[in-house]
Amino acid sequence: MKNKIKIPQKPIAMSVSAFPERLERMDYVLKGYKKYYANKLIWYLLTFIVAVVLNFVLPRMMPGNPVSTIAAQTTQGMTDATAIQKVYAEYAEAFGINKPMYKQFFMWVRNLLRGDMGVSFSQYPRKVSDIVSSSIWWTIALQLPAIIVGWLLGNILGAVAAYMRKGFDKVILPVFLFISNIPAFGMAVVLLTIFAVKLHWAPTSGGYGFDLIPNFSLPFILSVLDHYKLPFLSIVLVTIGGQAIGMRSMSIYELNADYVKYSRFLGIKDSKIVKYVFRNAMLPQITGLAMSLGTMVGGALVAEIVFSYPGIGTTLLSAITGRDYPLISACTLIITIMVLLANLFVELLYALIDPRIKAAQSD
Repeated sequence: MKNKIKIPQKPIAMSVSAFPERLERMDYVLKGYKKYYANKLIWYLLTFIVAVVLNFVLPRMMPGNPVSTIAAQTTQGMTDATAIQKVYAEYAEAFGINKPMYKQFFMWVRNLLRGDMGVSFSQYPRKVSDIVSSSIWWTIALQLPAIIVGWLLGNILGAVAAYMRKGFDKVILPVFLFISNIPAFGMAVVLLTIFAVKLHWAPTSGGYGFDLIPNFSLPFILSVLDHYKLPFLSIVLVTIGGQAIGMRSMSIYELNADYVKYSRFLGIKDSKIVKYVFRNAMLPQITGLAMSLGTMVGGALVAEIVFSYPGIGTTLLSAITGRDYPLISACTLIITIMVLLANLFVELLYALIDPRIKAAQSD
C-alpha cells in the first residue's frame, strides 16, 4: 500500500498542448478532401450535362421517320388518304416530333426528371422505362463482376510475374497479353464457336432457357448460370492481360526503388517489403480500373449482342434497328450514368488510398 502509483503530469500537459495542433492538422486534411471532391463532382456534373444533350440530339439526327412506320402499320388496308394523314398527325403529336428540336429537348428533360422516359416507338405502346428496367440488371450482373474479377486476376498475375519471374513472366503473361488484344466481341465469337457450337458445353444465346418463365426456382437459376458462363468469361479473359502488364511494370519499378534497397540493407524481411511494394504499385492500377470500366462497357455491350444476352446491348441494337429515339436515348443515357458513377467512385476511392492527393489539393 505504501507504493502509490504516480500519475505522470508532464505527458498529460504535452497531450493537452498538442490538442490544438491535432485539430489544425485534421482541418488541413478535411480541406484537402473537400477541395478534391468538389472539383471532381463539378467536372462529372458538367460531363453529365453534355452527355444528356448528346444523348438526345444524336439519335434524332438519324435518317428516316419512325412515326411514319408506326402509322403505316396502323393504317394498313386503309384507302382514305385523309384518314391516313390524320392517324400520322395523331402519332406525331403523341410522340412530339412535330415540334421544334429545342422544345422536344426541354419536354424530354422535364419528363426525365419525373422518371418518364417516354413511349417506345418500336415496341409501342410499351414504356421505355419498363424496357430499360428489365434489361439494366442483366448488364450490371454481367459486366461489373466480370470487370472486377478480371482486374483482380490481372493484378495478381502481374505481381507474381514481377516477383517470381520464371514461367509466369516468360509464358503465362505473354499468353494473357495476346488474349487481351482481342476485343470483347471477338472473344465472344471465339468462345461461342468453340464451346457452344462445336462442343455444346454451353447454350448459344439468351439469358435463360426459352422454355422457362423468370422466377426464383432452382431450374431457372441453374439455366441463368449456364447462359452466364460464356459472356462472363469473354469479358474476364480480355481484361486480365492489360491489367497484368501494368501491374508487372509498376511492381518491377517499385522493387528497384531506393527504399526497397535500403530496407533490405537494414535486414527487414522480404515478405514485409513486398507488402509495401505491391501496395504502392496498386495505386496506378486503381486508375486503370476506372479506365477499364469506361472502355470495356462498349465492347461488353457488343458481346451481349453476340450471345443475344438480354442486357442493354441487345436492347440498344433493337432500338437502333427500329429507329426508336426514346429507347436509344434512354439506353445511351443509362450507359453514360453507369460509366460516370463507376469512374467517380474509383477516383474518390483513390483519394482515400493515396494520401498525396489531399496534401496536394490543400496547398
